[in-house]
Amino acid sequence: MGNCRNSAKKQMEVGRGWVRFLTPRISCWTFVTKLEKTDSICVPGFDPSLSMMTGITPINPMIPGMGLVPPPPPTDVPVVKEIIHCKSCTLFPPNPNLPPPSTRERPPGCKTVFVGGLPENATEEIIQEVFEQCGDITAIRKSKKNFCHIRFAEEFMVDKAIYLSGYRMRLGSSTDKKDSGRLHVDFAQARDDFYEWECKQRMLAREERHRRKMEEDRLRPPSPPAIMHYSEHEAALLAEKLKDDSKFSEAITVLLTWIERGEVNRRSANQFYSMVQSANSHVRRLMNEKAAHEQEMEQAKESFKNALTGILTQFEQIVAVFNASTRQKAWDHFSKAQRKNIDIWRKHSEELRNAHSEQLMGIRREEEMEMSDDDSGDNPSKKLRVDDSALAAQAYALKEENDSLRWQLDAYRNEVELLKQEKGQLFRTEESLTKDQQLQFLQQTMQGMQQQLLSIQEELNNKKSELEQAKEEQTHTQAMLKVLQEQLKSAKELAEINGHDESQANEINVLTVALVNQDREKNSEKRSPGLKSEKEALLIGIISTFLHVHPFGANIEYLWSYMQQLDSRISANEIEMLLMRLPRMFKQEFTGVGATLEKRWKFCAFEGIKTV
Repeated sequence: MGNCRNSAKKQMEVGRGWVRFLTPRISCWTFVTKLEKTDSICVPGFDPSLSMMTGITPINPMIPGMGLVPPPPPTDVPVVKEIIHCKSCTLFPPNPNLPPPSTRERPPGCKTVFVGGLPENATEEIIQEVFEQCGDITAIRKSKKNFCHIRFAEEFMVDKAIYLSGYRMRLGSSTDKKDSGRLHVDFAQARDDFYEWECKQRMLAREERHRRKMEEDRLRPPSPPAIMHYSEHEAALLAEKLKDDSKFSEAITVLLTWIERGEVNRRSANQFYSMVQSANSHVRRLMNEKAAHEQEMEQAKESFKNALTGILTQFEQIVAVFNASTRQKAWDHFSKAQRKNIDIWRKHSEELRNAHSEQLMGIRREEEMEMSDDDSGDNPSKKLRVDDSALAAQAYALKEENDSLRWQLDAYRNEVELLKQEKGQLFRTEESLTKDQQLQFLQQTMQGMQQQLLSIQEELNNKKSELEQAKEEQTHTQAMLKVLQEQLKSAKELAEINGHDESQANEINVLTVALVNQDREKNSEKRSPGLKSEKEALLIGIISTFLHVHPFGANIEYLWSYMQQLDSRISANEIEMLLMRLPRMFKQEFTGVGATLEKRWKFCAFEGIKTV
């Protein structure tokens, strides 16, 4: 590997030239250009163990996800290849049902591809014309055996060239065997690509080490400042710093260092004594500061105790509300779920109330213990001083304890009453419970029967109205039939007298039926109700489709025989009544004369639509 890098380095020092490299398949030449200095690349999260020269596994910085190459398209989306037209040739895509062409494992830093299956008459210019669409080509080396090697400027261009694998290439419109071929594009292992990749790895490793060093320097805590050497001038400055509260910590460190170094002697003893005296005077300032902080702490404790007392009072009131809700007067009006929730809330509130009460009592015990410690102090000169404010505070504390005890007593009373109520409920007999359940069940059944009765009454009224309409329509149709029979008889007599043929009689029949249908449509528009159920809408759709495919119409028996295959419970009278209710969609016509007279229904919904 070292010899390969040295020979490649010598070749690159010359400038440009052809360098031979060996692959597992073939021996070929590649074109090498002088490497240009690129800008530094700092990859976030780069691991220094990825450098080849530092004894760690290499990575490919051009892989997708490193920010240098766009990510590949998702594999679950099918890629549809299309025909590619060039000036000198045409590329036809492979069969999409065939499996994708196989490729070898991609070498690190690969910029060179192997292209096989070229037409025999393909020239270097045609190859460049086809593959320059994938990116900038730095070198093309064509062999006499219908294959070549192409080197691109960037690594992502190789993926675009691999996309052309499997395409069938035809030169012009010729059908000669030498002018066509199936391309096979695969990764090629080039020595120069691997050398450039190693250079990038080393550069990334250097930049990563530099970045980590800068980060460590930034996060390293600053070193303490150097302690100056003792001198009379520095001792005078240090004495002034010891008197300053803001600079005391720094000055006391310097003083300790000088004493440990052995700077104290007969000449400097007085100066060190004055500095130690200044340090001792700082003790009084620290004690005063501690007393101020203790006073702040006492005030904070007092405010916390007052706030805790207010919270405890509110908890007591809340518990009292829950206890009042559990009494018999209000408890009977709540539902079972509401009672359960109220009981849960009451128990939770009592637990919180007890916890806060114990905390407040603990604070008071601590205060009493501190007061007893103060009383039993070893100092005999210390006397007990009870001020008016102390007496008032003690009286307030006793009052709070009295209130809390009273609230607790009320809570216990409420709990006792609740237990008595629960015992009384337990002593209720099973007969009373079963009676309540039976009454509730009877009430529910009564309500259900009332609703059923109302629905039956509504259906009965609808049936009555439908029956009346059917009777009116029947009488109307009978009258119209009588009129039609009379008109037919008169038309037959006129035809026999005047010698008209049967076609004229049929026309007369059709005209009379049309007039009858117009009258029927006018009457039905006045009294035809809308659709009453989803079943009727479904029947109308099926009948409309059936009559639409029978433009000359169909009689009611034919239509009924078709509908019985879909629903065996339907009757011919029901179908006829439904057709008569919709005169704008269905019309009735009579055809034939005498014994051949036939009544047919036709679909006429589209006749009323006017087009511009």
